[in-house]
Amino acid sequence: MVFDNKFIQQRIEKVEILKKAGINPYANESKRNATIEKFLNVNSDVINKENKRDEKRRYTLSGRIKLFRIMGKASFIQIEDESNVLQVYVARDHIGEEFYNETFKKNIETGDIVEVSGYPFVTGQGELSLHADNLKLLTKAISPLPEKFHGITDKETRYRKRYLDLIMNADVRKTFKVRSKVISLTRRFFEDKGFLEVETPMMHPIAGGANAKPFVTHHNALGIDRYLRIAPELYLKRLIVGGFEAVFEINRNFRNEGMDATHNPEFTSIEFYWAYKTYKDLIEITKEYFRYLFDHLNLPTSLPYGDMEVDFNKFSEVPLIESLYTIGAVPKEIVNDKDKIILFLKEKNIQVKNNLSLGQLQGELFDEFVEDKLINPTFITEYPVEISPLARRSDKNPEVTERFELFIAGREIANAFSELNDPVDQYNRFKTQVESKESGDDEAHAMDLDFVEALSYGMAPTAGQGIGIDRLVMLLTNEHSIRDVLLFPAMKPIHTDEKQEEKE
Repeated sequence: MVFDNKFIQQRIEKVEILKKAGINPYANESKRNATIEKFLNVNSDVINKENKRDEKRRYTLSGRIKLFRIMGKASFIQIEDESNVLQVYVARDHIGEEFYNETFKKNIETGDIVEVSGYPFVTGQGELSLHADNLKLLTKAISPLPEKFHGITDKETRYRKRYLDLIMNADVRKTFKVRSKVISLTRRFFEDKGFLEVETPMMHPIAGGANAKPFVTHHNALGIDRYLRIAPELYLKRLIVGGFEAVFEINRNFRNEGMDATHNPEFTSIEFYWAYKTYKDLIEITKEYFRYLFDHLNLPTSLPYGDMEVDFNKFSEVPLIESLYTIGAVPKEIVNDKDKIILFLKEKNIQVKNNLSLGQLQGELFDEFVEDKLINPTFITEYPVEISPLARRSDKNPEVTERFELFIAGREIANAFSELNDPVDQYNRFKTQVESKESGDDEAHAMDLDFVEALSYGMAPTAGQGIGIDRLVMLLTNEHSIRDVLLFPAMKPIHTDEKQEEKE
């Protein structure tokens, strides 16, 4: 039972005392006329006044009590709203002896949400505060907050009880405000570029748009299975076929795969598609997008990320094969030889399936020896066809595609390519993917005949890109777990014995 804790029981008793005294512990009306941030900004001049106060200025503020110090006939409380923290001086002589002694001192405490009215003044320690002459309880908290100076030290608790994490940690709230701004700025950037925001299905008849294992659900009315979308790509490209020339979507994708520092089963991305453009154009718009974000978020162009320093003035481009030996130190003579790559990986104690193609093996080399070395923004280009089933082949070298992935601080941030618009080539690549799926690759792309038919009506030369919003926010806020930028990350269920320990 959630209310078995003795401290909670004590607070519930105080709720009843307040009710009997005619005080509603869960009031429904607040007359707040300013935020704490506004109060501090508007009244900063009081510090320079001779008597350090201005009784003509009246404010009603609301917030949660974060600190409570009783000093006989007077007390100081620290209240916090979304904007800031403020010290409030509460004196018996100003709010009434009976209320101060019988209600305030005995039944109001840390965690409660209150409304205070009064005027600005400066304490002897030089702190701009509110001198209260009225106090109203808005919400009685029956669960006590964690001890202020230690906060919530257990990360599992922080993720499971994000509401408590947000109460106790202002920096966490700042991170999620940055996330909100990034999404808002992203939308504005693409709209200003003439892109149309669209919405595509979240449940797909075919698991497609990327190579990943899907979540499966069942549609009772239709009597068929549906797949939570892996990516919106194929639907967005159908819109290009239909005549829209620049579209984007910001929404969730779902992948039924492992969870780690950079992977969550559901994640947010923006995907955009741009007719009559190539992946080279996407490289330029991506650089422009980053400049836009940094300008509007007031960020320096050199950002710390852990023990790394990322210089956003230094974008570079490197073909994947070239990166294997120039960055990954893989012997140049083996990178185009399947047998030599397998032998090299075995010597490095890296196990791979024997049925992998040359392109897939080159991808394995990249993952193992190059990716984590890419600190400054790096566009890795010219991916092998075998690991790029939806990308257009290069006219100069049909073994590779017109594709790039953007890596920053050792992690993939974006994936883009000139889109394959040859329906016969697309059909044949889907067939290859189906063969891989039948051979045991449960992440291989399924056949999508409707998409092939859509291409058969003609899709203009198009370039498309996906950017992982979660990883981007991690980068901009110097967070190293995706769970720190998701308000409610996926968590394993707590067992009964663990719940009992947590309650005690």
